[in-house]
Amino acid sequence: MSEIAVTVVKVLFLALLWLFILSAVSVVRSDLFGRTVAADDGPAELESPRPPTRKVRRQRGAPRALTITQGPQTGDSGAFVDHVILIGRGADCQLVLEDDYVSTRHARVVDGPDGVYVEDLGSTNGTYVNNQRITNPTAIGFADVVRIGRTILRLEP
Repeated sequence: MSEIAVTVVKVLFLALLWLFILSAVSVVRSDLFGRTVAADDGPAELESPRPPTRKVRRQRGAPRALTITQGPQTGDSGAFVDHVILIGRGADCQLVLEDDYVSTRHARVVDGPDGVYVEDLGSTNGTYVNNQRITNPTAIGFADVVRIGRTILRLEP
């Protein structure tokens, strides 16, 4: 190969190496400092409060809470708020579990017109009903056992 061809290959290789280094630095910079976000000029509008709703009488035997039967917080319970109990480690959950195997927003229990069902919210360690890992919303009753992390829960009438 001629000397000119070798020099051209060396220059092209050096340019490719610099492109790689600059792209790697750009990725590291964006991971460390994030991206700039345009700020809104004005304050956000406040939502108007919802009108008060009438109290609905619960049917006899309808579930009213989800109680921890085994685990570090045995005896604690979460009540349905707007027919939903959100379970996890986050402060916005109705039933906060202090368990290392529980996600921030782990699962939710919904008291719908067709019955009560539990739904996993994409947690890492999963939600189990009667020792079966669930991937879809699953109907539960008073006899069913729900396990989230090391905590076991049951519906209470």
